[in-house]
Amino acid sequence: MEEKLFFHADREGERLDVFLVRHHETLSRAHVQKLIAAGKVAVSGTVRKANYKLHLDEEVMLHIPEAEPVSILAEDIPLDVLYEDVDIIVINKARGMVVHPATGVTKGTLVNALLYHCKDLSGINGELRPGIVHRLDKDTSGVMVAAKNDAAHLSLADQIRTKKAHRIYDAIVLGNIREEAGIIKGNIGRHPTERKKMAIVREGGKPAVTHFRVLERFGNYTHVECQLETGRTHQIRVHMMRIGHPLVNDPKYGSRRKSPFAIDGQALHSRELVLVHPETGEEMTFQAPLPADMQKILFALRARKQ
Repeated sequence: MEEKLFFHADREGERLDVFLVRHHETLSRAHVQKLIAAGKVAVSGTVRKANYKLHLDEEVMLHIPEAEPVSILAEDIPLDVLYEDVDIIVINKARGMVVHPATGVTKGTLVNALLYHCKDLSGINGELRPGIVHRLDKDTSGVMVAAKNDAAHLSLADQIRTKKAHRIYDAIVLGNIREEAGIIKGNIGRHPTERKKMAIVREGGKPAVTHFRVLERFGNYTHVECQLETGRTHQIRVHMMRIGHPLVNDPKYGSRRKSPFAIDGQALHSRELVLVHPETGEEMTFQAPLPADMQKILFALRARKQ
């Protein structure tokens, strides 16, 4: 199904590609730039380049062509399916599983598994990301939803963009957070010198808001609940580092000291996802239990307190 979307510029002088990524969160900047280069974006009726600076209230038309047949290999990889119908599939993603293929990673991803399990997925997000509405980092476990048709994809993407969908995470962080709860704000963008990392930036980036609440304290460690208002890359990891409490065993943003806990990747788990079903309009809540590796950390920390 082809998709035509219309937007109105709301910031004077913003780049066209940046504007489109901000308004269509399921599209990556690289994907947007390819669409612009292919002449699929017009500003007030004129095809423009990615670096075109928008004027306030100019009309932007985005044409997303029908997805090409997906050539990614479907693989018989076990999935922990929490719910499934003709429109959506909700899974409990395992820690260590990459969500979608990318350079150097073409097999063993969630997309490979979904293609085998579902046979058909929404094509809106491109050939490499069919059905993918939002992502979890490779070493983050927990609840994810994927779209099985384009109508469901558009509905879910809009819910995430407008904050109608709610995501709650469990995290174990270093240090003792003194506050019972708090809000962390700060635009997140690419790190200025380490391009594989994200950072809170003064200029550019995307607004990011994380709410946290302390669940349990262990002296040098704290178990927290994090709720996202926005869904930026590495958001919880960057925000918790910013307030001085990086996630346990985070390979990018954590302490350089060797972790005393046997866990492969950061101690972060997507516990709950609340959404409105794209077809029925019913509010649905999905939960994934804390994985065994994070449970072991909590058991060990509780034992120390006794």
